[in-house]
Amino acid sequence: MHKVPIRRRPIPWRGGLQRTALPGASAGPAVSYATRLSAGVDVKKTPLGFYAACVLAAATLAGCSSPNSAWNKASAQNTVAAYRSFIQHYPSDPRVRQARNRIDALKDRQAWSAAESAGTVQAYQQYLQQYPDGAHAADAQSAVTKLEQGAAWQRAESAGTVAAYQSFLDEYPGAPQAGQAQAKIDTLAPYQLLLGRYRSPALAQTVAKRLKAKFAAILADVVVLAPAGKSTLTEVRSSQMSQSAAQAACLEVRKAGQPCSVVKIRASSGGLSTL
Repeated sequence: MHKVPIRRRPIPWRGGLQRTALPGASAGPAVSYATRLSAGVDVKKTPLGFYAACVLAAATLAGCSSPNSAWNKASAQNTVAAYRSFIQHYPSDPRVRQARNRIDALKDRQAWSAAESAGTVQAYQQYLQQYPDGAHAADAQSAVTKLEQGAAWQRAESAGTVAAYQSFLDEYPGAPQAGQAQAKIDTLAPYQLLLGRYRSPALAQTVAKRLKAKFAAILADVVVLAPAGKSTLTEVRSSQMSQSAAQAACLEVRKAGQPCSVVKIRASSGGLSTL
């Protein structure tokens, strides 16, 4: 007995695909995958539906984990952790260098915020040690200078002496308080003791050394001034001091047998007037 082969005929289906029906089967209209899905048919149970579902899931998964999607996510979050995650998952991506640059910028910004919050010389110096070429390096150095100037000015004000104000001026000649320091010096120290005038500069130097050693407890310093103007005499004077201090020092010096006079320095001409 010979078996007669069953011949199948192709039936057109929308979308360019074909299906095959047995002889005698109804060749009704084709039903698309989307139509079956919208009708609530469990298309995954059919071979074609299962294949389509797998393709769709794979495409969706690939889109979610693509380098572009990951980069957009990291950029939106803009955190060190987000950029590190991108680098870890896509180490060969051309945007890795950009991610590292952004990490450095974020860490720089965090360190600067911490320094500003502390507001101390130590905090700003720590920032400069970590980021000597950072985005805020100039600001940090300026802050350090400002704080150090402020501390030095407070020390000068606390001491209230000519030496303290002069020291401040020597260290910070361009400080905002420089004008006040000079005014304080002019107020406190426009006076000196004139201890002698000599024709010989060498003799004046010898006398100055002797007086400086003898009156070290009274006079802060003894200086020698070369002849000025039409004068041919070399003068020996004390350092500058206030009027009351100069008068008291002159009395002590005179008691020890050294002639002296209190002189006021005239700022306008640089000359002296004897009191």
